[in-house]
Amino acid sequence: MSNINRVFLIVVDSMGCGAAPDAARFGDEGCNTLDTIRRSPAWHCPNLERLGIFHIDGFKPGHKYYLPDPDEGGCCGLYDDDKKPEPEGIYGRLQELSAGKDTTAGHWEIAGLVTEKSFPTFPNGFPKEIIDEFERRTGRGTLVNLPYSGTTVIHDYGEEHMRTGKLIVYTSADSVFQIAAHEDIVPIEELYRYCRIAREMLTGEYGVGRVIARPFTGTCADDFKRVGEHRHDFSILPPKDTMLDVLQQNGLASIGIGKIRDIFAGKGVDERFSDPTEVNVEGMERTIALLKEDWKGLCFVNLVETDSVFGHRRDIEGYAKAVSTFDRQLGELMDGMSDGDVVMITADHGCDPAFKGTDHTREYIPIIAWGKAFKSNVDLGTRVGFGDIAATILDIFGINADTIDGKSWKQAVLK
Repeated sequence: MSNINRVFLIVVDSMGCGAAPDAARFGDEGCNTLDTIRRSPAWHCPNLERLGIFHIDGFKPGHKYYLPDPDEGGCCGLYDDDKKPEPEGIYGRLQELSAGKDTTAGHWEIAGLVTEKSFPTFPNGFPKEIIDEFERRTGRGTLVNLPYSGTTVIHDYGEEHMRTGKLIVYTSADSVFQIAAHEDIVPIEELYRYCRIAREMLTGEYGVGRVIARPFTGTCADDFKRVGEHRHDFSILPPKDTMLDVLQQNGLASIGIGKIRDIFAGKGVDERFSDPTEVNVEGMERTIALLKEDWKGLCFVNLVETDSVFGHRRDIEGYAKAVSTFDRQLGELMDGMSDGDVVMITADHGCDPAFKGTDHTREYIPIIAWGKAFKSNVDLGTRVGFGDIAATILDIFGINADTIDGKSWKQAVLK
């Protein structure tokens, strides 16, 4: 058993770090989310940089680094590659084994469960028999039933929905069944009930990764706005235990912040502390607040805005600003960590905001780690399988990880 008591595992949603070896199979050759956003003038991430994010395979040489200002504790310019200081953290990249490039598969694999068959997608909409049965069970008609941008679909069909009461049903390149409804027409709990009906129906060959409630407000197409805090994901249940279940079985905390509870359909996630949030800043505030609470185990955090608000909308500057804001809060978290705390930063897939289309991109994910019990400047290189994160966390707590898809790197990093 190590002297580590708490692990903060933070997923910066979609911040991939370069095209995976099988990217061509997904039409994603040349993608690199992290490389795209670090070129933006809005990028300012001294904490990630001093921990070693640009020492990861594929990011050397020739990338910019910030020189700490000894007086201000900030940055005072760039330095050359041959003058960069030694990283303070653990750094590397991980290759996905799961068949897809979606949120559910990425998080499940981080937690030690490889998805060998990709979740079904519906590029032409859902079959008539599914829609007919959904309409019968809900007592409401539907609109659209095609892949669509979430903001565009309420602009194009929101007014018709308000006139008719029909539900806006749509999908995307991801394995999702999304239901949009105006909160004045369909109360939020009623929308959630419709999502539960869809979740119950969508199994087997129609077993999408997530059914998503997408409530919105406004008076007309020009001012319709999605209500992020009322969004709710109804995920398919993981088919076997993950790191989260194993932690609970061993009497340790398994806290979920952000979408974690939704992604795992509640399986293995503690009720205590766990809280949904759609705003990255709020998610980090709740994470930082946990430093003052008495618990031992894992705090698993998803920061969704980098993906949902900036990646899919191909907003490079917004993405870079969001990561820079996270970096500032990361510094606050690190300042408050005790000797027995560790932080790990990673992603679940890519969503390169400079790439074609609006879909996720098949990429490596970064792994950055830091804690007073860890060595500095440890290059993990390129590892195969996101599940190495789960195996390492369980190993840190002295738990047998034989049921987990992954290999621990604990021995390489502990002092």
